[in-house]
Amino acid sequence: MIVVLSKNISSHDKDRLRVFLSERGFKVREQVFGDDDILGATGKGSVDIRELSLLPGVERVAQTSKPYELASRETKSEDTIVTIGPVKIGGSRISVIAGPCAIESREQILETAALVRESGAVMLRGGAYKPRTSPYAFQGLGMKGLEYMKEAGEAYGMPIVTEVVSPELAQQMNDLTDMFQIGARNMQNYELLKKVGALGKPVLLKRGPAATIEEWLLSAEYLLSSGTKDVILCERGIRTFETYTRNTLDISAIPVVRKLSHLPVIVDPSHAVGIRAKVSPVALAAIAAGANGLTVEVHPRPEEALSDGPQSLYPEQFEKLMRDIEALAPVVGKELLRTPMPASQSKLVVAGFTTTEVKAEKPQSRSSTETDTQDSIAFSGESGAYADQAIIRAFGEDSKRMSVPSFKAVFDAVLEGKARFGMVPIENSLAGSVHENYDLLIRYPDIAIVGEIKLRIVHCLIGTQDATLDTITTVRSHPQGFAQCREFLDQHPQWKLEPSTDTGGAVASIAREHLTHVAAIAGEVAAQLYGLKVLKEGIETNPLNYTRFFILSRRNKGSETEVPSLLNTGAELPPGFETQVPNKASVVFSTPNEPGALFACLKILSERGINMSKLESRPIPGKPWRYMFYVDITIPEEEKIFDLAMDELKTKTEDFRFLGAYRASL
Repeated sequence: MIVVLSKNISSHDKDRLRVFLSERGFKVREQVFGDDDILGATGKGSVDIRELSLLPGVERVAQTSKPYELASRETKSEDTIVTIGPVKIGGSRISVIAGPCAIESREQILETAALVRESGAVMLRGGAYKPRTSPYAFQGLGMKGLEYMKEAGEAYGMPIVTEVVSPELAQQMNDLTDMFQIGARNMQNYELLKKVGALGKPVLLKRGPAATIEEWLLSAEYLLSSGTKDVILCERGIRTFETYTRNTLDISAIPVVRKLSHLPVIVDPSHAVGIRAKVSPVALAAIAAGANGLTVEVHPRPEEALSDGPQSLYPEQFEKLMRDIEALAPVVGKELLRTPMPASQSKLVVAGFTTTEVKAEKPQSRSSTETDTQDSIAFSGESGAYADQAIIRAFGEDSKRMSVPSFKAVFDAVLEGKARFGMVPIENSLAGSVHENYDLLIRYPDIAIVGEIKLRIVHCLIGTQDATLDTITTVRSHPQGFAQCREFLDQHPQWKLEPSTDTGGAVASIAREHLTHVAAIAGEVAAQLYGLKVLKEGIETNPLNYTRFFILSRRNKGSETEVPSLLNTGAELPPGFETQVPNKASVVFSTPNEPGALFACLKILSERGINMSKLESRPIPGKPWRYMFYVDITIPEEEKIFDLAMDELKTKTEDFRFLGAYRASL
């Protein structure tokens, strides 16, 4: 039983509650859980819940049907997001942890860190102490190895996670590690769990090879009840009668645990299969099943590894896996987490290789007022709109979102410095382009495109808790929502369609007005946000329904007249996007009113082998029958080719404008 305390509870009332519960046979423990101060009451005591709820200082009482109360979703309905430095695990992001099985030397861990960081890993793993079946196997470098890994993590901006194997070592390792790992062999080492939990650091808890899901969650309960509030569950395969792979990955455990518990779940495909060639397909299956991330073993030369070489990926295999995850992420409604490199980093020469030197300009100082306003991201509509979800995907759940009434207001907010960035839809795979935003890109030359997000759109019919399909007479949504669900709506010709400015606003209006006869077309997130019910899910005409969103930023003064370098679009880049090499650009131009003018422009791209992925025309206001052409271009690997093409294109066009260079969202 969980007793959530009022924010303003007095110490006297708190003491009375502890005595009240103790006298009735409960063991009482106090801790902070998320934003709440709680008293956990365990044991075989008995109490009248109504009487307890009325005591001074009690906000609410949560009674669960599960023995793992703190880990249960009955206690906390929303997903827990664990933060380790710049890394967030849980929610809408896929976070990848990578590194060798064991730290073998300073050179090896630095080299591995450089390689996995370049491919997109956000945390570094490695064993300083290795519990091995054989007493003669390599068991790690101990604290010296941990010092090497800490150095590598700091050099490349990656928090580190390492296994702790005994309560005696926990305190000694505490200052060097960012997250403890409890290995599969120690999942039920309760003294170790209590000691590590009491340190309050995030913990990665692996499932034991013969543990049930309930036993696994009860081990998490030990950690939570001892003091830490950040536990990540890791499925790494269980022991079955099958011998072809090292273990059998229990893929079904992922959705089961996510329903039972609010804690994030990641998967270790390396230990699950133990065979290098099988790691990547199993990893992708885990993401498809709903895992919040992966921990993968990678070694620069697996054939030389002192432990678990056969299951460690080569760097090129890991890079391909990361590309595949990036392509799969939008399908499952998530985004691969990227984090910024350190602001400054010196070159490290290790074992004959040189890392990439990262240089970053010192940010200009801003007043506190500017910082408050520029930290927000503007979007059109109300909370729960798809643009709002795109912001969460790109910037995280704790990002500051600014709701504005129109697309134009998004551009204004960014231009005037009221918002740091803006998020606008530009194209849907079923309904086509959002022409208003194309036109606004022309009207606002001081705004640049600095990023792209692709969001899979799964439309739901949403109503009040009392509503049914039979009670609905009116449906509200953005016109694009109607267009994308045309086949479903055609089955209900009696329904009246009322356009809204955005999908989130359509749902919010029903919640505000308590309309049982009105439904909205929007995403499931909006239904959860406003406490409404999904009447029917997946009503879009085609399941391959995606919307491209542009991230907008204000250009630096004077940059709008030039073609910026590919790594600097002339505007501030979003956090986590600084290390992404742009592979796509958008330009807009008009041509002279003469035969072959557009052909001459496109010929420039063709002759240089530059692929054009989109061409669209829009009327020029005030110039009847004259058009601006929007072009999306794939940036070639050789930057000079692109620069030469842009220089020549400007000589063949009128009013040429470079809208931005960015990394295409797969």
